[in-house]
Amino acid sequence: MSNEAVEATPRGRGRRTGGGASGRRQARGGMKLTSLPYIHRKLEPTDILSQESIELIEHNADLLMEEVGVVYSEDEEALGMWKDAGADVRGDRVHFPKGLCRELMKTAPASFTQHARNPERSVEIGGKTTVFAPVYGPPFVRDLEGERRYATIDDFQNFVKLAYMAPAMHHSGGTVCEPCDIPVNKRHLDMVYSHVKYSDKPFMGSVTAPERAEDTVEMAKLVFGEEFVDQNCVLVSLINCNSPMTLDGTMLGALKVYARANQASIVSPFIVGGAMSPVTVAGTLTQVLCEATSAIAFSQLCRPGSPVIFGTFATAISMQSGAPAFGTPEPAQVLMGAAQFARRYNLPFRSGGSLTGSKLPDAQAAYESANTLQPAMAGGVNFMLHAAGWLEGGLVSSYEKFIMDADQLAAAQKMAAGIDMSENGLALSAIREVGPGNHYLGCEHTQQNFETAFFASTVADNNSYEQWEVEGSMRAEQRANLTARKWLDAYVAPDLDPAVDEALQNFIRTKKDSMPDAFS
Repeated sequence: MSNEAVEATPRGRGRRTGGGASGRRQARGGMKLTSLPYIHRKLEPTDILSQESIELIEHNADLLMEEVGVVYSEDEEALGMWKDAGADVRGDRVHFPKGLCRELMKTAPASFTQHARNPERSVEIGGKTTVFAPVYGPPFVRDLEGERRYATIDDFQNFVKLAYMAPAMHHSGGTVCEPCDIPVNKRHLDMVYSHVKYSDKPFMGSVTAPERAEDTVEMAKLVFGEEFVDQNCVLVSLINCNSPMTLDGTMLGALKVYARANQASIVSPFIVGGAMSPVTVAGTLTQVLCEATSAIAFSQLCRPGSPVIFGTFATAISMQSGAPAFGTPEPAQVLMGAAQFARRYNLPFRSGGSLTGSKLPDAQAAYESANTLQPAMAGGVNFMLHAAGWLEGGLVSSYEKFIMDADQLAAAQKMAAGIDMSENGLALSAIREVGPGNHYLGCEHTQQNFETAFFASTVADNNSYEQWEVEGSMRAEQRANLTARKWLDAYVAPDLDPAVDEALQNFIRTKKDSMPDAFS
């Protein structure tokens, strides 16, 4: 696939200026939020596996793919495609000759651009870049009044708005929460529309049924134009393997739709170690390789050159309760090891996020999230899903946690930029000016750099005890609550071509009218 844009201007896209929506937003409440571009990491990723370990795990994966195979259930077409490609198909189980999948994966691009309807928001996925995307999938929210309840379309739109406002959030995401007040068979239309309407950042597509993936592609064509979509990536979508060693008809159907439309899929085994994979890191990595490389190779059977992201979601099981446990060392090791294999195969990598099993945005949530976020940054993750807002093991999207996480993403972005070795960064002029025994507070270099020199948290309180007490003795989550309210109050929607908006609404109306409501 060529990553060059075709000679056409996609519909519904416009560059920001100093006025318009941006100017109106800053005028409300005096807020100033500066959007940060996706990350170009200056720090080298950490390799956790030796070369000998990599080769041994890869060897074991080859053995298992040939001896045990991967189940492709409910999809006769996929089984036929694998048989034609040279695999040994026995019933619904596919056995792969050594090296077949790795050879097929070679046509997948090492990196690609996901275009946003605002060209300034487009992101590069792969290589030394990192893109942060919000929480994905929870059916519940913990709202700004502290209530845990089923999510609604209003909540969905609010999280899209918060992701649009957050400076270090580079992506609008996908199912930022499940709008349970809309029928299951129709809610994907409202979700995709919300991403287009309330944000101009790149977004994800629906995968809950092949026809919903097709609807997503058709809506993208209304926004970007049919030719542009055929030649460029405008959608990224999450395809979970049904671990252990199974791909079901729903995921395969969505994968085929997106790959054939030249849109990106994140092929991501969903692993709970001890339940869905072995209890060991090396055993889990072996299984991840079997599942991920099989599905990535299949995407290239659908359309050679279509973009794909090697992903993994790994956590451990609590041997006491049977529930998933987050922020523990072993999943971090799986993450970093899988990232090495993605680099070995010259593919973008997805993992990480701000994951926690905590029920509230408390100390447990903070520690567990940091223990996933930091290994993801050190491991060189390219696309970080669940970067902000995840709570209660992925059952809940939290407004307060979203703000707290987004604050830490900005810090991670500063860290990833590395050390400034420019003339200004070396600061010789400042050292000469101040000399021995004086201070730097009033020197010219400090005056020129004080606004941007250090990361400044929007959530943490570093004032004196007395000032903190005067200002209400607020905890971090209370300050985050106020910030979320301020952001939502200050939000102004980005401009959208009225003709594109009308076309989308007509499409949605026609699709909804064509089928009865279904809530299961």
